[in-house]
Amino acid sequence: ERPPEDVEKMAIILNQLKNDLPVAPPLAKTKKKADGSDDFLIHYEDKAITLVPCLSGSHPTVTTPAMCEDMGKALATLHQTLQTLTPAEDYGVPLYPWHEVRDREIQFMPADEAKLMNDIWTAYENLPLDDSDKLPMGLCHLDMFADNTLWDLTTDTPKLTGLLDFTEVSVEHYVMDIAITINDFSTTWGDAEHGESVDFDNEKMTAFIKGYESVRKLTDSEQQALPIMLAMAGVTFWLLRLNVIHYNRIGGRTGDNIMVKNPDLMKRLSAYHWGTVR
Repeated sequence: ERPPEDVEKMAIILNQLKNDLPVAPPLAKTKKKADGSDDFLIHYEDKAITLVPCLSGSHPTVTTPAMCEDMGKALATLHQTLQTLTPAEDYGVPLYPWHEVRDREIQFMPADEAKLMNDIWTAYENLPLDDSDKLPMGLCHLDMFADNTLWDLTTDTPKLTGLLDFTEVSVEHYVMDIAITINDFSTTWGDAEHGESVDFDNEKMTAFIKGYESVRKLTDSEQQALPIMLAMAGVTFWLLRLNVIHYNRIGGRTGDNIMVKNPDLMKRLSAYHWGTVR
């Protein structure tokens, strides 16, 4: 549940994107604010509510290189369009303190897993993170998994019809957002019946980057950093899933009331990408 100020940020972001991407922008009230800006929020007690149009489409269970290329174009368009919201820090929510989750969880890990996480983290911190010319930053989605997209799947050529869940939009390196999206769209996740396999498809990644660069060219440093960012993105979602388990445990939530995704899948994906770095 987000405070009203965060809901308003999302409303502004979605309305900024509505002419360029298939999003559900909250409707503005007919009466504007005192400063002349649009008012998107309906207040009920201490909650903020928005009215949004319904998007059509379905979540894809499989992706194709063509879909990945379309997603690359969409993510680059998102990055470019949101550059008009300045200063960017006024519109993004704070990044989650993943280093705190790492410090809590790593003490319980087997030595090989702890080493994997530490090695990837160190390589990430050695990137030119503070040089915005080499690794540009801006407002990023940071959760653009396939299940946060909608597609018209009724024809042989799936069409992107919706981008969802803008609750985590933050100021981050664009190449991290790219890595997060590539990791899901380019990976086939096996279910329990198929050994929960993790199969990364480089052809899909190449298609995604082609689509992205048709809108915004990557810097040389972004291209060089991408393998490490792919590994670090895997670490982030590995920690996210461990964090969910942690809070379910201390909150006493069990059984059918919770959905827990296997953190080992993200650990395996991180290890795969780290193998390409070395």
